[in-house]
Amino acid sequence: MIRSRLTAQRLAFLFLLGCFLFNYPLLSVFNRGGSFFGLPPLYAWLTGSWLALIALMAWVVESRAD
Repeated sequence: MIRSRLTAQRLAFLFLLGCFLFNYPLLSVFNRGGSFFGLPPLYAWLTGSWLALIALMAWVVESRAD
């Protein structure tokens, strides 16, 4: 019971982190010219943060099985 509550709290935190990462003020920082590995910085930020959130969610859910 305690583990499932901890997992739910961690997933709620990741949801709030995702809301922060994909919010306008932070996205406007990366909406500039230039390129990062051939991608505009905004696209690189969106892809990188999306992949990081997925990896963190998988880690939280899989660590529950211990």
